[in-house]
Amino acid sequence: MKFVSGSVYHGFKLLKKKKISEVNSTGLIFEHEKSGARLSALSNSDDNKVFSISFRTPPYNDTGLPHILEHSVLCGSRKFKSKEPFVELIKGSLSTFVNAMTFSDKTMYPVASRNEKDFFNLMDVYLDAVLYPNIHLKPEILMQEGWHYELDTPDSPLSYKGVVYNEMKGAYSSPERILSKEIQKSLFPDNAYGFDSGGDPEAIPTLTLAEFRRFHRTYYHPSNSYIFLYGNGDLDKQLGFINDNYLKDYDRISLDSRISMQKEFGSIEIIREYPVPQSADTAGKAFLSLNWLVGKPLSSEFYIAFDILRSMLLDTPGAPLKEALIKSGLGKDVMGQFEEGLLQNYFSVIVKYSDEHRKDEFRKIVNDTLKKMVKDGIDRELVAACINRKEFELREAEGHGLPKGLHYNFMMMDSWLHEGDPFANLSFSRNFRKIRKALTSDYFEKLIKKYLLSSRHSTLLVMKPEKGLLEKNQAALSAALTQHKETLSRIDLEKLTAETARLKQLQSTPDEAGALETIPLLSLSDIDRKITEIPLTVIDLNSVQVLKHGIFTSGIAYLNLYFDSSVVREEQIPYLGLLSGLLTKISTKSNHYSQLTKKINTHTGGVSFFPESYPERNTDSIYFPKFLVKAKALVAEFPELLKILGEIMLESDFSDGDRLLEVIREIKSRLEMRIPMEGHLYSWRRVRSYYSQYGKYEELVKGISFYQFIADLEKNFEKKSDSLKKILSGIFRTLFSRQALVASITSDESDCGNLIAELSGLCEKLPDTSAAKQNYRFDLTVENEGLMTQSQVQFVAKGYNYRQLGLDYSGNLAVLKTIVGLDHLWNKVRVQGGAYGAHIIVGREGNLSFGSYRDPNLSETLKIYDETGDYLRGFNPDRREMTKYIIGTIGHLDSQITPSAKADASDRNYLCRVTNEDLQRERDEILSTGMEDIRKMAGVFDKLTGKKCLCVLGNESRIEKEGNLFGKKSRVFE
Repeated sequence: MKFVSGSVYHGFKLLKKKKISEVNSTGLIFEHEKSGARLSALSNSDDNKVFSISFRTPPYNDTGLPHILEHSVLCGSRKFKSKEPFVELIKGSLSTFVNAMTFSDKTMYPVASRNEKDFFNLMDVYLDAVLYPNIHLKPEILMQEGWHYELDTPDSPLSYKGVVYNEMKGAYSSPERILSKEIQKSLFPDNAYGFDSGGDPEAIPTLTLAEFRRFHRTYYHPSNSYIFLYGNGDLDKQLGFINDNYLKDYDRISLDSRISMQKEFGSIEIIREYPVPQSADTAGKAFLSLNWLVGKPLSSEFYIAFDILRSMLLDTPGAPLKEALIKSGLGKDVMGQFEEGLLQNYFSVIVKYSDEHRKDEFRKIVNDTLKKMVKDGIDRELVAACINRKEFELREAEGHGLPKGLHYNFMMMDSWLHEGDPFANLSFSRNFRKIRKALTSDYFEKLIKKYLLSSRHSTLLVMKPEKGLLEKNQAALSAALTQHKETLSRIDLEKLTAETARLKQLQSTPDEAGALETIPLLSLSDIDRKITEIPLTVIDLNSVQVLKHGIFTSGIAYLNLYFDSSVVREEQIPYLGLLSGLLTKISTKSNHYSQLTKKINTHTGGVSFFPESYPERNTDSIYFPKFLVKAKALVAEFPELLKILGEIMLESDFSDGDRLLEVIREIKSRLEMRIPMEGHLYSWRRVRSYYSQYGKYEELVKGISFYQFIADLEKNFEKKSDSLKKILSGIFRTLFSRQALVASITSDESDCGNLIAELSGLCEKLPDTSAAKQNYRFDLTVENEGLMTQSQVQFVAKGYNYRQLGLDYSGNLAVLKTIVGLDHLWNKVRVQGGAYGAHIIVGREGNLSFGSYRDPNLSETLKIYDETGDYLRGFNPDRREMTKYIIGTIGHLDSQITPSAKADASDRNYLCRVTNEDLQRERDEILSTGMEDIRKMAGVFDKLTGKKCLCVLGNESRIEKEGNLFGKKSRVFE
């Protein structure tokens, strides 16, 4: 259908139409005349359709009101009566993305699907959720998702419970998260950005029901909405659906939700604290950050340019400002942050693990380095490299598993939310033309001088460690709750007890059948019964197997190189994890690491190294350890990419001990950031290492064991330096062999032949040596560990290998995973237990793991895992419910959405010896799964319970309190 500017379509007036070549789309901007809703669309050939509705939601305190509301509107609505329409939708959808997210000034509700019927179902549920939620009818929703007083009997201790409350307790367990909040608060003391839209756990319990409901009535109106559509869908039909079912019932209102501008206040210094254990050495544990308010609101050129400057100054190995700070010995890690999504942008330079008294030295080094860069000029090769890398990133629009359309939606919202042109940040070619003038001018030097050196609005923030602060805060919270309880009458206590009981009763009561039937559902006839085969041709290239994937990639070539790493001796396995972090960050015989980085960023879209392992499809005792090289470049730059890879794999130099220590410190620092934020992954890996050969290997190269290895290397570097260099050099010479290589190339079919011919040149340069393969046989011990941190919550893992318990893999297990994860665990661990999340992982090789995320509980969650067998015995769905679980399982299987993700999945199947016949058999088994197939697996879970393999990562006092569960307890961090 042809849309004409000025015309009205289903109540939407077309205000602007524009061809946006950078995203291969036609952009259309509409306004809904009756309701005042804004709508932008990107019409193109992408079959992965995206819809989102967003609202500007400026916080005015730290209660996390926007965040709690984001959770709460998805707990039932006018049309969809289920308590959890969001989860019911996931159970039975072919969606490629379903989520909701809260930002500092907006809340977004995006969904995506390739199936048109499913896409309209998703739109329907989300629109009804945000505009007609049950929060105005059911106070228990705020209690569950936000916070409530928990009191089981009048004589029980009083406590706080709530999903967001526990989520943010977990978030505030990370020093980096606390620092990020304090940076933003320091720069914006007078407007909405000074508050934490996610919620401060200390403030969340001050949120009232009236305030909660008033915020929704105020801001969740179409006049304050931003609707986005993307893909090859029928836009006219979509507009008609949104108008006829929702917007026609709303009249435009006057609503000013704009963010006020923060006034400049000069320069100030602030000191804050973060918790460390009583036993910790606090020397050298401070964070120092310099922060500036920068930029012009809604300048799309500046939006790109300052992010490039951040990369130039701080991101890349050898970046001038990062290098100056590291070489000064001021700290052990340096990071940069450019927050570009706000009305006013800000930029931060952060030094991790320093000392409070060095703050003036920190400021001086930063200012002196920036002044020198302005005076002497920035290295033009560095400028060109960082510009090229940013342009590649924008054109590729991949990463984090997000649909391409959602990447564009995020970019649009950064200007659209503040009355700017929605398409300004997408039309980036003209901006790059301007920015490339920096190659022959002082473009970036002027940015440094104007916004950093001549800043009229900056803060110096010191965050120092305080021993026992967590315990002190927990004691204060306990005392406050006790004191509050003492002010309550017996009638008040009985009322709280009744409210707690009523909430638990509602949470444990299943939805009525009629409520579930309101959730739209596809039928099995909507499902393609055949697997979608990813193009794969196996080619022999002079004894190197090449996996060719002819897939449309928009002119990008993706290259994976899988080197057999079983040539590494067992005691040296952790060095593979270290090697992956060193390569590209150390010099080669031809180039200093800073020059190497410039070459990578100039000619490629990125080069990375990873230790990986691929279990044989039917067992975890046979697996294939690999050292994976992932690289990508425009097809025209592929020869240069191969030259760079050859240099790294043949010439990397491990002789510079100072540089090795710098990178080791950075690896350690980043692990200490990830472990508290991704504790579920680390506890899963740890528990699998108790009973699985494959799991033990993964733990040694990626898990807590690897962190301990790195921490020991840093602590004893001087003593171990010489042996470290020898070991790394030996592994390096052994690893990159032509005999040990499987390669994978993904690009447009027409380009693949030339790319493979180019690859042959690299293969010929690799040594044709064949080192002896090791047969790793680890001594496995069930340790049942309590891994203690300064976290306020837990990550609770338990598991075993189901094949060792007598069960083979089938598609029935994939359906069971959907059922247990989205019903049993969701209801018991998240809804009733208050954890932010709970999951079950079922691997084809036999490993099965339970895990919770930001969980206030410990033994209670383990008990829920142990009740899975009973749950399965009582599993009694009707045909509709069973269909839902099957469709949701298929949707998960079909979720690969990008060319590189498809190729990675195909490579993994090939290396694990999983054939298309296996995949088709699995799909057939999923589609034919019945109730009895699920119920008959209950006995395996009973056996798993008896194995008592568990690992908990989390709060020290909670682990100590329940110490009888553990065979071993230890602190993760010093």
